[in-house]
Amino acid sequence: MTSEEPRTEAEIAERIDANAAEEHEIRNRAHGGVTDEDADRLAALQVERDRLFDLKRQRQGRRDAGEDEGEAHERDASIVENYRQ
Repeated sequence: MTSEEPRTEAEIAERIDANAAEEHEIRNRAHGGVTDEDADRLAALQVERDRLFDLKRQRQGRRDAGEDEGEAHERDASIVENYRQ
């Protein structure tokens, strides 16, 4: 676990909310057209959000299994983004 990794459900929710707010701000500012820089940032926000939701699912899975949810950790983007659907 890194020092920046959220430790509680509330911290995860706060990061997801901040992520969504930033995405909303970029899209509103763009008025339908985004710069390359904005497109890159939007892609990074999506990856971060995927990692946060993965962390939430891991924590819930550990709770459901009677395990320590604190042992869950954010997985690398290369893992999360390559899940088979």
